[in-house]
Amino acid sequence: MKHINNQIIIGIDHGYGNIKTANHVFRTGLLTYDSEPTFTKDMLVYNGRYYLFGEGHKEFFAEKTSDEDYYIMTLAAIAKELEPEGITDAEIVIAAGLPLTWMSGQKEAFAAYLSRNEEVGFQYNRKDYHIRIEGVKIYPQGYAAIAEIKSTLKGLSVIADIGNGTMNTLYMVNGSPQSANKFTDKFGTYQCTLAIREEFQQKTNRELNDLIIEEVLRTGTADIPASDLRIIRKVAAEYVQGIFRRLREHGYDENTMKLIVTGGGGCLIRNFAKTKPERIRFVDDICAAAKGYEYMAELQLKGE
Repeated sequence: MKHINNQIIIGIDHGYGNIKTANHVFRTGLLTYDSEPTFTKDMLVYNGRYYLFGEGHKEFFAEKTSDEDYYIMTLAAIAKELEPEGITDAEIVIAAGLPLTWMSGQKEAFAAYLSRNEEVGFQYNRKDYHIRIEGVKIYPQGYAAIAEIKSTLKGLSVIADIGNGTMNTLYMVNGSPQSANKFTDKFGTYQCTLAIREEFQQKTNRELNDLIIEEVLRTGTADIPASDLRIIRKVAAEYVQGIFRRLREHGYDENTMKLIVTGGGGCLIRNFAKTKPERIRFVDDICAAAKGYEYMAELQLKGE
């Protein structure tokens, strides 16, 4: 988070798999209770209901405002950033993002959704919080993750932001984004997980836990039988081929363009792609987008 005047800017990357702030990551799985649950770690209390975070992930919806879940997770994200500094009462500017091609159609609605209450009180991890939402800034995903390094980009670059639900592609010339060349595909890492799960079931008549799949996608291996690992790696490699097929459909040429990969799906390209490594740059910080949102909001509030 960033302090500016009497306000605190908190960047939040509302992914389908994880919520990311500049300093924290938690899964989008959300369990709701009408009374206090047995286990209360990572618990938020709001409007008389109890919420637990960290199991599973959010189902893909093109409209993030379709239910209250992302609002609840926004409150938790704010609390996680404030907690280490002992702040429980604050004026907050939320800096968030949307997929590139959804910006024009959903920006106003998402900002209104996140600022639905100018003042809000809630409890997180047994501490009472009172915050005032002083503003909401919405920025394009993908671009935010490289905003602070864009001045270092020379020639033609392609940004591929691969999240759990979507892949966003943006062309840049000498660090300047090209508005006419931006794309959003529903081709995130969860589509790869679903394909692996189905292939594994067909080949073995067994079910495979998503945690094992995620470990293989993240690291390239896992402590499982070699035959099981081959199935996962084969499907993952096919998925990565699909990524590059979509990039080429959008005009990408690995011989003349630099590819900059951001988002959690970058590990897939690192582990399973057969391409020219010298033409690819990875932004490995999973919190890069949230930090980028804060960076751009700070510049905007300073009038730069």
